[in-house]
Amino acid sequence: MTSRAFVYILRAVERGAFPKSRKWAWKRLYNLLSRTWRDSDWRFMNYGYMPAGDAFALTAEDEPERAFIGLYHQAMAGLPVEGARVLEVGSGRGGGARYIARYMAPAAVTGLDYSPETVRRARQLNADTPNLTFEVGDAEALPFADASFDIVVNIESSHCYANVPAFAREVARVLAPGGCFTWADMRAATMVEGLDRDLGASGLVLESETNLSPGVVSALDAVDERKMSRIQKTAMMRRFLKEFSGAKGSILYGTLKSGAVVYLARRYHKPLA
Repeated sequence: MTSRAFVYILRAVERGAFPKSRKWAWKRLYNLLSRTWRDSDWRFMNYGYMPAGDAFALTAEDEPERAFIGLYHQAMAGLPVEGARVLEVGSGRGGGARYIARYMAPAAVTGLDYSPETVRRARQLNADTPNLTFEVGDAEALPFADASFDIVVNIESSHCYANVPAFAREVARVLAPGGCFTWADMRAATMVEGLDRDLGASGLVLESETNLSPGVVSALDAVDERKMSRIQKTAMMRRFLKEFSGAKGSILYGTLKSGAVVYLARRYHKPLA
């Protein structure tokens, strides 16, 4: 199959096509990427978020990842993270969970991902953070007891799931009463009504929604040169990787700029009773 065919299949899946095979396909793709994209300076797999005028402190070590960390900063800002039990579902290479663990003083952070190769890579890249662990697991059947966490984070992952309502119900189950679910991801503008139903299946209470699209496009612009430099070193599938990463000129980049795809952030809470 050509890179062009892969590109069109990728975008069809993100628009909701092939629901029964979606999870299977993403798992194998992320296993492949984790085996081949082994750079030690890439802890993130998200598109990033850089809103105008939103400065937050980072160490010199983490400053190069500011664009990617921005999605986690906005997700956690104002939440009672200190001393909390935090779960990230869809933790990828672990950079976001690492940021939370190192900057926000939680009791512990657990990252969960469906791809075994990606979990192995996350453990290697983030072994320097003691209050952070990674596990292999299914977002639609979380391997945790009821009320195990105070905060559940889900960043740019839910579009990979075959059954988003099942995921939402699992989030509600593992959240302690009074806990928070903070979510961000992209959807075609025509799919937002379905998203309301899918995440609403949790029974959690929606607190806020923000359209992050302009700041996501700014982040894609900011990291494009670095991203393309890495892609050019790849021997094959350059067109696919450009599309997958949301590089300038990709379908995803264009649809985010036009508004055909929206990148949303939402917060929900679990009632105390």
